[in-house]
Amino acid sequence: MTKDEGENRVRHSDLVIPSSSDIGHSSFLDTLLTGSTNIGSLLCDGIGDAILVQGEQAPGQALRLSYNILQAAGSRIFKTDYVACPSCGRTLFNLQTTTAKIKAATSHLKGVKIAIMGCIVNGPGEMADADFGYVGGAPGKINLYVGKTAVKFNIPEAEAVDRLVDLVREHGKWVEPETNESAQKPMEAMKN
Repeated sequence: MTKDEGENRVRHSDLVIPSSSDIGHSSFLDTLLTGSTNIGSLLCDGIGDAILVQGEQAPGQALRLSYNILQAAGSRIFKTDYVACPSCGRTLFNLQTTTAKIKAATSHLKGVKIAIMGCIVNGPGEMADADFGYVGGAPGKINLYVGKTAVKFNIPEAEAVDRLVDLVREHGKWVEPETNESAQKPMEAMKN
């Protein structure tokens, strides 16, 4: 058997990776970490493109776990992806509060990757594969990026999240959040 035949055999066969941990009695985070380490590295290497996680007690929990692993591996995109720096002494704004504000405004944007970086020293390098970036440029000032390119400079921090949303709109990646009313219309149509 040649090397190519062996690789194709692995790629086209079912691959089952049993977990040694009892996920039925683990917390969601423990199960996510175990599943991610067991399955995520294979997905990142291009081995496989779907997963099935069994054993979660709550309905939908296994599906949520699978979605999170696939999203983290970059195999499937189900939601907005965020990258944030770990923060350090150079961070020019409250990273946790700002990240929460950005998530509240953009969490409905499926397939968009947004980076939130505390400073311009390492930020642009760490966010290299993001669609949009929110980077501390000076105390109280934010620079906004599209890809690796800075496009808006010295925006007052109080306005920066709104300006980020404007930037996403300008680049055609914005969709209006689904309201409860519009989400219920398909359900009502199914009842009729």
